[in-house]
Parts: sequence; C-alpha cells; structure tokens
Amino acid sequence: MKGLLIVVAAPSGSGKTTIAKAVMQRHPEILFSVSATTRAMRPGETHGKDYFFLTREEFETRIAANDLIEYEEIYGNLYGTLKSEVDRALAAGRVMLFDVDVKGALSIKRLYRDDALLIFIAPPSVDELRRRLENRKTEDAATVERRMARVAMELELGKEFDVRVVNDDLDRAVNEVNALVNARIARIEQLEP
Repeated sequence: MKGLLIVVAAPSGSGKTTIAKAVMQRHPEILFSVSATTRAMRPGETHGKDYFFLTREEFETRIAANDLIEYEEIYGNLYGTLKSEVDRALAAGRVMLFDVDVKGALSIKRLYRDDALLIFIAPPSVDELRRRLENRKTEDAATVERRMARVAMELELGKEFDVRVVNDDLDRAVNEVNALVNARIARIEQLEP
C-alpha cells in the first residue's frame, strides 16, 4: 500500500488531541507523528513518544539543515515535524497521523500534496472554545488569552483543509474522523495494482 499522512489540526482546546488518540486506538497499525519541540517536558511525558524534546540550539540546527517539514514558534516555544520520520513512513507504505497546529498542517499539505489528508477540527463556537480552555486548568489566564488571540486566524486557515469536522459531540466527532480515515485508506488500497 502507498503511504498516507492524516493531519489533524485545530485551535487549542478544540479536542484534536483527544480525537487523534481515539483514532489511534481504533487503528493500532497507524504510526503517530512525534513532533519536535523546545518546550519543557511535562510530568508523564516521554522523549520520543510524546515529543522529541530539543534545546533551542538543537532545533535551530535542524532548521538550518532543512531537517524539518514545518516548524513554528508558538507561545515562545518551537514546534516542528522531522522530515526523516515522515519520509520513512511513506517509503514503508505506512499511514501516519499528525496532531499539529494549523499552519504546520498546511505546510505538510504543500510538501506532500495527494499523500496528505487534512482534517480541521472546529469548535462549536468561540465561546465554547474559551470555556474548554478555562476548564482545562492547565494554563494561566494570560496563556488562555494568547491561545484565544490565534483563533480567528486558525479558523480562517481551516477553510483550506480537505475536511472540516465540528467537535460539538466528542463521540460523533471521533466517529466522523474515523470514517474519513477508513474511507481514505480503502481508496488507496483500491488503487493498488
């Protein structure tokens, strides 16, 4: 089978990580794209599983060497996708799922075109998104405001994605994304000689 990149992106608090994890549970054969970051490791996270935790210097060296498909500075930390990991998955005919920011998703699509399926997870409303961020209690008020300041831009860029799924009901949104994944994999398998 030809490889496939499934890219899930959304404004922070829209449920993209929860949805991505649920799809991964239903598809243990799918590889998860582990991003690189300069942010500090949080309790319970593992290097190489949750992120590749790099120093800013290491990350900037990767940028200079064109080792990243995409990268962006978000809230003072660098995040990016290692090209070597993606190329290895595609060459092996594997399906790889990404949980990235909106701009990163569009960079992946520009580079990999038909090998990438972009799924935008939209919140039911901006007010609901704010409520979710505040209820997570993982960030202070200033961080919530920084995240909310990006929402209009992210919603606008989300219009460029292949598919938009509104996460107004988590089970329904997971089922919808899973159905999209199943359909794309089936289409690739049908095209195989």
